[in-house]
Amino acid sequence: MKGFSDIILREMNNPSPIREIMKMAEPKNIISMGLNPSDVISFGGGWVDHIAPEELMESYREIVSSGESFHFSGGYSPTSGFEETRESIKKFENILFNQNLNSENIIIGGSSSQLTIDLFRILLNDGDRIILPDPTYANYTGQLAFVSRNIKIERIKFLDENSWKYLENKNEIIEKISEEFKDKKVKAMLLVSPDNPTSQILPEDFVDELLKIADDTGTYIIFDFAYKTQYFSETFPKYFSYSPEKHPSMITVNSNSKWGRGLGRRMGWIEANADVVNAMERMQQASILCPDTLHQMAFTKFVEKMGNRLRDYIDRVRMEYRKSSEITSKAIEENLGFRYLKSMGGLYIVADAGMDSDEFVIDVLKHTGVIFVPGKGFGPSLKNGIRISYGPLVRKNQKIIEGMERVGKYIRSRKGSY
Repeated sequence: MKGFSDIILREMNNPSPIREIMKMAEPKNIISMGLNPSDVISFGGGWVDHIAPEELMESYREIVSSGESFHFSGGYSPTSGFEETRESIKKFENILFNQNLNSENIIIGGSSSQLTIDLFRILLNDGDRIILPDPTYANYTGQLAFVSRNIKIERIKFLDENSWKYLENKNEIIEKISEEFKDKKVKAMLLVSPDNPTSQILPEDFVDELLKIADDTGTYIIFDFAYKTQYFSETFPKYFSYSPEKHPSMITVNSNSKWGRGLGRRMGWIEANADVVNAMERMQQASILCPDTLHQMAFTKFVEKMGNRLRDYIDRVRMEYRKSSEITSKAIEENLGFRYLKSMGGLYIVADAGMDSDEFVIDVLKHTGVIFVPGKGFGPSLKNGIRISYGPLVRKNQKIIEGMERVGKYIRSRKGSY
């Protein structure tokens, strides 16, 4: 194809594995397999499906029902976001996580995806290295490829596919990361907690040790906190409350998507030291110019309306997902018999299908109408793994059971073939 860059030509031949399986699940493709689209049960989606809080809807209604407010929502905001919205983020984090932030350590963006790729742009030069866990969110590799073809990704195995245990050799992993951080070309490590795809929460002592090493070596630890509000334990890990002033090597990417079912209402923010925030502001002047004004206005109104009641809403929602995760675990045990990691938060369970995950997912979809995501795109350790998302079915728990029963019945009928 003429007229396209080398990068896009290369990446068009290397599409996201998650998007590819979702394309296969489009109605026309489902029909071509001889299936009824209305009978399909999908464990593929990485989205939440709880009901957004009424107070958030009220906030939007108030803005659009006032001619003056609606007119204002069509104007530019500052590149780093409105001061009052950053103050609302401070309040939001303090209510939920006892976090004490300064507004100078916050920059608002269009979404966590945009913020992440812009963060890569300000931190990484050609020839630099970044450390990713194996497995981790599939989108990072594509984002890095669009920043530069000459950034080297180093993967450190967090999941042992033989024992199917996560961070089994924690001390050895820390030692390996410590050695990597001594290389000046290693600029950052990116972690997700709760994780996508494993839904594991990193232990406090593990994170504290990594932050100490990062401070000593001048390496950044980037945390993707997209699922931060969806921890299933009674208390959240203490590093959820850390501030950039105390830990200047810590950068967190936060999203409006999951807590209030705002996946399509795109707004995110970064919490980081002032140097990173200033660099991101310059980057955003070129990438998005400014974050969305309407969503900032609604978020500010919502936090003001909710106050301390925000904690009750978040607790209720995260318990809904914990219940769905427990139903999914039980259904896996009773119908599939696969090894799996018990979810500690987020939306997912990873399970060992015992064979090539691409082949397994396609075969199961064709014969049962049930969709899983193959694990390969998340890292080599999930070659035989599948990601099972209960997020889209949080209000349809019976569908979780039905889907697993279908797959279990098919597996039993094919016993000896797998």
